[in-house]
Amino acid sequence: METIYLCIIIFLFVLAVFDLMVGVSNDAVNFLNSAVGAKAASFKTILFIAGAGIFIGASLSNGMMDIARHGIYQPEHFYFAEIMCILLAVMLTDVVLLDVFNSMGMPTSTTVSMVFELLGGTFALALIKVHNSDTLGLGDLINTDKALSVIMAIFVSVAIAFFFGMLVQWLARMVFTFNYKNKMKYSIALFGGIASTAIIYFMVIKGLKDSSFMTSENKQWVQENTMMLVSCFFVISTILMQILHWLKVNVFKVVVLLGTFALALAFAGNDLVNFIGVPLAGYSSFMDYTANGTAVGPDGFLMTSLMGSAKTPWYFLIGAGAIMVYALCTSKKAHAVIKTSVDLSRQDEGEENFGSTPIARTLVRFSLTLANGISRITPESAKRWMDTRFRKDEAIIADGAAFDLVRASVNLVLAGLLIAVGTSLKLPLSTTYVTFMVAMGTSLADRAWGRDSAVYRITGVLSVIGGWFITAGAAFTICFFVAMIIHFGGSIAIIALIGLAAFTLIRSQLIYKKKKEKEKGNETLKQLMQATSSHEALSLMRKHTREELGKVLEYAEQNFELTVTSFLHENLRGLRRAMGSTKFEKQLIKQMKRTGTVAMCKLDNNTVLEKGLYYYQGNDFASELVYSISRLCEPCLEHIDNNFNPLDAIQKGEFGDVAEDITYLIQQCRQKLETNNYNNFEEDLRRANELNSQLSHLKRQELQRIQSQTGSIKVSMVYLTMIQEAQNVVTYTINLMKVSRKFQMETEI
Repeated sequence: METIYLCIIIFLFVLAVFDLMVGVSNDAVNFLNSAVGAKAASFKTILFIAGAGIFIGASLSNGMMDIARHGIYQPEHFYFAEIMCILLAVMLTDVVLLDVFNSMGMPTSTTVSMVFELLGGTFALALIKVHNSDTLGLGDLINTDKALSVIMAIFVSVAIAFFFGMLVQWLARMVFTFNYKNKMKYSIALFGGIASTAIIYFMVIKGLKDSSFMTSENKQWVQENTMMLVSCFFVISTILMQILHWLKVNVFKVVVLLGTFALALAFAGNDLVNFIGVPLAGYSSFMDYTANGTAVGPDGFLMTSLMGSAKTPWYFLIGAGAIMVYALCTSKKAHAVIKTSVDLSRQDEGEENFGSTPIARTLVRFSLTLANGISRITPESAKRWMDTRFRKDEAIIADGAAFDLVRASVNLVLAGLLIAVGTSLKLPLSTTYVTFMVAMGTSLADRAWGRDSAVYRITGVLSVIGGWFITAGAAFTICFFVAMIIHFGGSIAIIALIGLAAFTLIRSQLIYKKKKEKEKGNETLKQLMQATSSHEALSLMRKHTREELGKVLEYAEQNFELTVTSFLHENLRGLRRAMGSTKFEKQLIKQMKRTGTVAMCKLDNNTVLEKGLYYYQGNDFASELVYSISRLCEPCLEHIDNNFNPLDAIQKGEFGDVAEDITYLIQQCRQKLETNNYNNFEEDLRRANELNSQLSHLKRQELQRIQSQTGSIKVSMVYLTMIQEAQNVVTYTINLMKVSRKFQMETEI
């Protein structure tokens, strides 16, 4: 029996390694997005500073491990076997759940996931124990106060962080403006002093308060002398920042890098419990059982030892720190999560990763109404003065950066300060919530959310916030069922669940690799957004257009053939697949149009006048092509789904032959467009005219059949729709090629 539990402990630590790696991938956004977004230093330098903070914070961490020991369940009422069931269920759920979010590039809260996994697993075992006992109730087994405090902290921290991020950034911009180098002769020393003091206070109060070397006497001394320490830090750091400014050192960069180190240290010191707290609780339970409980067995030994505080061996902490640093430096998913946060807060418009939702549109309309109301009562002189502080054309932003160093400094300082204040008030704040919402608030105050991008940014923010709540629900539900399966299924269930978790992780990695391969085409767009000359932008835009329109024609070729073939063979599954692809393609077309409009701003006026019309016409024809296939697929799907009569043999034969020729035409056009070789295009024009003539002939035949009242009217209506939309597919494909040729050619044809 001991051998089985020893294997479970070993597996828990194996899962902890994976959990550390996916957890760092998720939480890297908390301390990297500001420095990366502002390009405060090279990416390697930022990683080195963050890695140092992580390693030091992890090595000094200890006290926060108690939450996994007795923060959610009451261990004195649980037997060793039950505790191991809960802990194994938590780890199996956690590593898979976090990997799913990372693969989507969405930041979520590791604190919430662990707390609600513990709550779900404990609730499952508690229900069983209450059912089998006349004396125990749920309140005796579950510490619900902790879970409720986390839920309340979500609402409070999201609102507070967003509001203060917006307010402080607005004040900072009033002082420094976008051309901050002309406004920091003496104010920079004061700002640097306040910022450095806040960061150091954050490191002492939040980052090191539960470190292994912080004895109760040290904590008491820090608490009693907090004001004196803060005052000394402020005076010293203010003088130091002024000296650095005189030495031509960019103080904002110093603040950003110092803040990155502080947040990384606090993350590792306090969030380490989310990754190794559960395995360490299992290890402690196993050591106690082998020493004192083998005589009564795993189902009779109560885990009262977990009521005591954790005594984590130093080698576990150092090992965890090393793994976290390795994951930070090598994880591609960490970079994807950082990109989501940076893109949502960038100063300029660009490729938007999120669409539009009714809630976002409503919020934008409400905000515009509120802003207009405030504008009407604000004196004109005050508005003119404030506008001079927000001249974005004067912004000092590094090449490729998403925002400037002023905003990056505010992000880090304010996030650290809010987390420190929350900690001193005993609020279980999440670094993910605070840092993300501060970044969103500062970007809004910086007028980074223009009317053309606000709805997409708000949708992105709501998606991330929604992901946090989905994390809580998914963590609780999945862990509840996993714990139930382990409890009733025993060793067989454990082996099966381990295999399922391994399969899920491997499959997630394969899907992620395929996703990244598909996104490689966006490299052209990234280069286009960074183009410095109109000639370079036009060249990149032509390349990007070939890539995007080539994908549209590839979609048209595949889905036109799939729709027609599935309808002729009454393949309902094929029609549903074609309809799903069409809905997805419509979203891609909308995104292509948005990014194209932004890219047009990179061209000079003469180029826009000469080539802009052809570009927009190409996008319009691509959109019409997709919608034509949608209008073709929809009635076909409805017809087959309702089990109506199929086409007769003559109709199938006639339309099938024409459909093959249309598919071949689209294929030939796609090859010409992708290779940018329009030789023999006149042959395609001739073939398109012939196909439209054939389709017109089929339409006349079908109308005559309707007049003679032979055949089903439902079949005839679907058939006429197919003919009409097939003509549209041919016409829009040829028109797309015509304007594409004009856009790609250096001279008019």
